[in-house]
Amino acid sequence: MATDTRGPQAFESELKAASDKVAEFEPPKTGVQRFQTLLHQTPSIVPLIVLIAAIIAFGLLLGHRFFSAYALTLIIQQVAITGIVAAAQTLVVLTAGIDLSVGAIMVLTSVIMGQFTFRYGLPVEISIVAGIVAGAAIGFLNGFMVAKIKLPPFIVTLGMWQIVLATNFLYSANQTIRAQDIETSAPLLQFFGNTVRIGGAVFTYGSITMLLIVAFLAYVLRHTAWGRHVYAVGDDPAAAELAGVKVSRILISVYVLAGIICAIAGWALIGRLGSVSPTSGQFENINSITAVVIGGISLFGGRGSILGTMFGALIVGVFTLGLGMYGTDPQWTYLLIGALIIAAVAVDQWIRKAAA
Repeated sequence: MATDTRGPQAFESELKAASDKVAEFEPPKTGVQRFQTLLHQTPSIVPLIVLIAAIIAFGLLLGHRFFSAYALTLIIQQVAITGIVAAAQTLVVLTAGIDLSVGAIMVLTSVIMGQFTFRYGLPVEISIVAGIVAGAAIGFLNGFMVAKIKLPPFIVTLGMWQIVLATNFLYSANQTIRAQDIETSAPLLQFFGNTVRIGGAVFTYGSITMLLIVAFLAYVLRHTAWGRHVYAVGDDPAAAELAGVKVSRILISVYVLAGIICAIAGWALIGRLGSVSPTSGQFENINSITAVVIGGISLFGGRGSILGTMFGALIVGVFTLGLGMYGTDPQWTYLLIGALIIAAVAVDQWIRKAAA
């Protein structure tokens, strides 16, 4: 029987050559597959492309009326409230949840700020802090029921939406605090409605705050341990738990932060309207989900960028202003945005195949 006298180095070289030959049989990725992988890694590219295309289309259609600095900054002004609330919604959706109570929290906290100032005569600074604390408390209740009691986020926040909405009307007695009274006695409540002009562009403090919140959360989510844990919890909570992530603590902190951001949106809402109205902003929960979905945030959690959410909010603003300036029926805006929502979910499903 012949004996193989080759040394170990010869065997290693043959094994490497064999493995290289096997690798050669792996089919190369097509251009579509590479694009699919790119979108999976950077999902905000799709809404950015749609946003740029929409701006160009309406610019060509409407000319200088749409391309003026005032018109473009008007879009940012119009989506400021939705953008702030959508930032809160993004945090929750990244954990594979959803928060239907964000709009109601925003309105209730604005009512608390107004009532504490005018009904109880408290300093406006204390009233604003009280509203922010109330938003954090409601967020904590949502997070506790989701993280500790293990109730579905949809059910928890649906119930909280009804509770907060009813509390808002009962507490305010459905009474509006007039803009004239606020301007005379508590102008700080209208702070976010003040404007700053840069050339032909006009920015409200509310729109600037939206941009600052988005920039802050973009940094936190990408460059801090807490942000990476948020993505991990949304991607696979069981695996995150095994990796040492305190899943319950992360979930509660996400809902608390979302409640605080919604309270800031409530303050900004007063600035936007000039008054404190218990009936305003009732559909911001739907608007925020629209911005999140169009912005490429996966409803399955663990994937997406808050920059995409801002792009999604701006897309809605561009379509609303552009179609309004063109003189079309407002229903066309809802029709096109509805089509964008369905298309965005379809694209998300297609992109998810890149990770399979």
